[in-house]
Amino acid sequence: MLRSLHIDPQKMHGLSACEMACSMVNEGAFNPSKSRIKVFSFHEEGRFVPYTCTQCDEAWCLHACPVEAIVVNRATGAKDVLASVCVGCKVCTIACPFGTVNYNEDTGKVIKCDLCKGDPACAKACPHQRDYLYRRQLDRAGTDARLGC
Repeated sequence: MLRSLHIDPQKMHGLSACEMACSMVNEGAFNPSKSRIKVFSFHEEGRFVPYTCTQCDEAWCLHACPVEAIVVNRATGAKDVLASVCVGCKVCTIACPFGTVNYNEDTGKVIKCDLCKGDPACAKACPHQRDYLYRRQLDRAGTDARLGC
């Protein structure tokens, strides 16, 4: 079954716990700049809006990669970057219309959300959104049916 993160910006309070958890799990450091989830801060409105890869069906990043370093994880439906194959050309970063594929200068490879192999650290760290992750399955009409995890 496919999974993706469903984030409700109305529940965000700017703690950045999701960014910290993501960077620690994936990069071994508490560093929001290395997180696969980002939080936009709208200071004048006092709003914080997180965003990350939506694991979209179109997967422009996957189709743009000239070395096929982005693959669909069969267990989670996430589009995973194979670091051993990635040459760091950044074509996928240009192809993603949402800006959620990023270049890691330390490794010379691209990074994006892989749903932490089905157990997202961001979802576990957020005190306001315990229902970040949902399973996605198409119903008979072909529309998205959101199921609890």
